[in-house]
Amino acid sequence: MHSVARTLRRAAVATTAALLAAAVGCAPQPEQDAAAKPSGSAGTGCAKGELATKTSGKLTIATDEPAYEPWFKDDKPANGKGFESAVAYAVAQRLGYGKDAVVWQSVPFNKAFAPGEKTFDFDINQVSISDERRKAVDFSSGYYDVRQAVIALKGSKAAKATSIAGLKDVKLGAQVGTTSLDYINDVVKPKQAAAVYAKNDQAKSALKNGQVDAIVTDLPTAFYITAAEVTDAEIVGQFENQGGAPEQFGLVLDKGSALTPCVSGAVDALRKDGTLAKLEQQWLSDAVDAPVLK
Repeated sequence: MHSVARTLRRAAVATTAALLAAAVGCAPQPEQDAAAKPSGSAGTGCAKGELATKTSGKLTIATDEPAYEPWFKDDKPANGKGFESAVAYAVAQRLGYGKDAVVWQSVPFNKAFAPGEKTFDFDINQVSISDERRKAVDFSSGYYDVRQAVIALKGSKAAKATSIAGLKDVKLGAQVGTTSLDYINDVVKPKQAAAVYAKNDQAKSALKNGQVDAIVTDLPTAFYITAAEVTDAEIVGQFENQGGAPEQFGLVLDKGSALTPCVSGAVDALRKDGTLAKLEQQWLSDAVDAPVLK
């Protein structure tokens, strides 16, 4: 009898343990555990307005200072004017964050994609997506297809160039860490080393002062510089994209960020519904055809 009783007790204990294990397995998991796992797709773990952001209930977006036109307007990223400001708020809206829930932060261009933990949720600052940069940060899907352009003072030797070969003997300049500088070094391969500047403003001043013959920027910036800032300069031409895929600007996030699929999903949705095209037409309509340098 004692043996039978012990057997029954052991069976009851085992049954109870199994039921408890099943109950725990079905119970909701702690939020921190769920947040720690990166989302498998854009539609997973992206509850609107409830993402694991740097500040709960807020979306922190970074860009450089000053914030240049036509990407921003009046050096005020928070006003929603200019292509990148408008894109930032459109992405925020898709993620469930209204304008009052967006916090702007100033981060130098080069620091945005340098290794190390970020203080922002994402950065928007004409940062081209590249495999090299992906080693240190995450990128969203591309929100703008880019071409690089050459600007020179009217009537100068550089302004008369009609090909890449025509630029090899001139002094070129660009901002440090940019694709513009890569195009000088890797595509033009000039005889003189490129002049490198911490800010685009410094490159523009060097062009004005004759310290360089020409500078390289992205095409929309080139149109703005020649129309409003260095009016005695002109666009010499634009470069063809290198390789099959177009160069694209992407939003920059922490390496391995759980937000990356959510942000990419938002950008993809804005491209699909035509929002990105509308914003591009609104703010970058001047960035049209320019001579192609081959």
